[in-house]
Amino acid sequence: MSSIKFIGAGPGDPELITIKGQKAVREADVIIYAGSLVPQAVIEDRKASAEVFNSASMDLGEIINVMKKANDAGRKVARVHTGDPSIYGSIREQIEELDKLNITYEVIPGVSSFVAAAAALQKEFTVPGISQTVICTRMEGRTPVPELEQIEKLAAHKTSMSIFLTVQMIEKLVEKLMIHYEATTPIAVIQRASWPDQKIVKGTLTDIAAKVKEADITKTAMILVGDFLGDSYENSLLYAKHFTHEYREGKK
Repeated sequence: MSSIKFIGAGPGDPELITIKGQKAVREADVIIYAGSLVPQAVIEDRKASAEVFNSASMDLGEIINVMKKANDAGRKVARVHTGDPSIYGSIREQIEELDKLNITYEVIPGVSSFVAAAAALQKEFTVPGISQTVICTRMEGRTPVPELEQIEKLAAHKTSMSIFLTVQMIEKLVEKLMIHYEATTPIAVIQRASWPDQKIVKGTLTDIAAKVKEADITKTAMILVGDFLGDSYENSLLYAKHFTHEYREGKK
């Protein structure tokens, strides 16, 4: 059994951590959590004796050192990341260091902020007749993105998009999106999706930048853009009366 578990804590609401993730937190002797993004409530059920480290103030070497020390002592570690650790979670560099030390680990998935944002809007990314593809990305900032993944190139698909870590550059983002999307394309900005202070701003590519500035949203926000946010769509064949599949005969 792995002594170290990478856990997706979900988007913020402490009830959105998985049962498996919550169990790992409760059993952990050492907890390393992303304190700048993961609320304290997520780790409240920990053991009274558990050591807690906030990774917001730690570098990679310090994090690995805590993990190694705990592993060597036979203690269980919960490495708690926001959302799902596979999306902008920076777990690969930690995993590679653990591999070098022959330390085993497990990854427990979580609810990503992009799906929490869709839930807050009560929208479906994959609407029949509108979009069957979701692009999760970010715009280049201090961290570069590959040439083929520039926003304006991805926008050429005109599909449903979830844009992380970019709200502080909303005006520049809109310029790039409008190379391909119509100015009337709906767009929404959800700050701290699922948190008690969640904030939602809706608009079109024409007015969203001004609305975001007026709402004073500068970080911790998800940007969703695409016609899936609109009112036009086609019903799914899944529940169509005439549609036959393995579990149901179609009717005339």
